[in-house]
Amino acid sequence: MEVSDPRARLATLIDAHGGGYAALSRMLRRNDAYLQQYVRRGTPRVLAERDRALLAAYFRVDQSELGGPSATPMAAIRRLAVEASAGPGALTDTDETREGARAMLLDPRLLADLRLSPADASMLTARGDSMLPTISDGDTLVVDERDRRVTARAGIFVLRHEGVLLVKRLTSRESGVVIASDNPAYPDITAPAVDVIGRVVWLSRALR
Repeated sequence: MEVSDPRARLATLIDAHGGGYAALSRMLRRNDAYLQQYVRRGTPRVLAERDRALLAAYFRVDQSELGGPSATPMAAIRRLAVEASAGPGALTDTDETREGARAMLLDPRLLADLRLSPADASMLTARGDSMLPTISDGDTLVVDERDRRVTARAGIFVLRHEGVLLVKRLTSRESGVVIASDNPAYPDITAPAVDVIGRVVWLSRALR
């Protein structure tokens, strides 16, 4: 496939990975027909830079394959050696979440869009169903480790609670920190304090 034909290249990637045009368009926060119109009708004429960066990150290809500028050096960020539970919880070791994890490559323009530097970012995989429909089992999460402040406005964080690494929605209340799941089947927990690793700012999902 010629790299000079970004529409054909995108069509090939979608066919190979599955998931469909509509689902990927929703991932970009566009209407369901957005990518199908781009590939088959030529509208829009070129992908928006943000859309191109997200698709390149999802398919793990260089943006040049989707009509962007030629190869941009990828940014290496730390991939945590553990998985955060979006279910009952998984025991973890404190040092394992900080050291010894292999690097994960992301487009630096995507990090710029997230206002995040490689040194302040980490990635890990979510397991379980407690954060459905927001986060699914197997989603790859990007975490901003600078942002650990829990406030009255709920936010999704990776945290360590009672020896368990979790991804949950946290809210600060007078009674303590509310650890909540988006799945109503899981009850809330209130704790005096939690060990916050960072805020979840982006996720990548395999569409099956």
